[in-house]
Amino acid sequence: MVVVRAAVLPSVGSPLEITGIELPEPGPGEVRVRLAAAGVCHSDLSLSDGTMRVPVPAVLGHEGAGTVVSVGEGVTHLAPGDGVVLNWAPACGTCHHCGIGEVWLCVDALSGMNRVHAVSEDGRELHPGLNVAAFAEETVVPVSCVLPVPDGVPLLDAALLGCAVLTGYGAVHHSARVRRGESVAVFGVGGVGLSALQAARIAGAGPIVAVDVSPEKEALAKAAGATDFLVASDTTAREVRKLTGGRGADVAVECVGRAVTIRTAWDSTRRGGRTTVVGIGGKDQQVSFHALEIFHWGRTLTGCVYGDSDPVRDLPVLAEHVRAGRLDLSVLVTDRIGLDGIPEAFDNMLAGKGGRALVVF
Repeated sequence: MVVVRAAVLPSVGSPLEITGIELPEPGPGEVRVRLAAAGVCHSDLSLSDGTMRVPVPAVLGHEGAGTVVSVGEGVTHLAPGDGVVLNWAPACGTCHHCGIGEVWLCVDALSGMNRVHAVSEDGRELHPGLNVAAFAEETVVPVSCVLPVPDGVPLLDAALLGCAVLTGYGAVHHSARVRRGESVAVFGVGGVGLSALQAARIAGAGPIVAVDVSPEKEALAKAAGATDFLVASDTTAREVRKLTGGRGADVAVECVGRAVTIRTAWDSTRRGGRTTVVGIGGKDQQVSFHALEIFHWGRTLTGCVYGDSDPVRDLPVLAEHVRAGRLDLSVLVTDRIGLDGIPEAFDNMLAGKGGRALVVF
């Protein structure tokens, strides 16, 4: 056993506890990783407040990268010292969705959350929040939950690839399938939204309109590739149409998960346009459409899980964009914090402040 500091969610709706936990040595097919960095994602907040279900108590955190410390029996392709990106949604490879290439919908991807991951100093059995328990100095995960850090990507930056970038990039390239010259509106300028803006720029889209409740995010959005920025209001859809030839955007990407934002994104797209919903909302967020408008507008409304991404396939693609200077991961990070700063990072998310907070170990 090794004792490390971690951010533990004792129960749904309770404040995080920054405390010591006892990690076991890696068993067969497992890897122990010393974290270099972990991003604070809105999904972590959704787990803590009960929007998404998680066995508790749990060590949260799912977007991270680090260095292999040791490996268990049977792990032959990794060795101590190797840099790895945590993969919080490993595909089983055998279910129906995996069989038809939809690995992001794998039915067993999150089954590892139910295992006992560690033990608290007061004897409680702890689960890994989204499989990987990245809000800790070290973690022990199945080998399927790690991927080699691509060449040319700094270890701290690589943490962001594990969720924000795969999700935002995938939403644009895999789900919405943005083509060169199409107009794009991105709603919500957090880590995923900033990734989506960069992905739209890489795709050759234009204009690219960023929408957020916070006017302070304009500089962030434009650094990521937005050509225009709007502060969210009752007239947002009309303003998007004005910026897109009066028609509306070809594509809208919603990264918030609120009913009003989803509805506004839909209203902002042109006739025949595509609206991709990335944000994770609660069951209370009900979105209404009437039958005639669905027929008349001919729009497509699509859910998007993990950017419809396959990390094994997509990480090398993202790395090539990083090496070529097309994808700037540093643009996403507005705060570098320690484990103790995660509760404040949650508060900032709720207040709509900043981009990605990065826990640096």
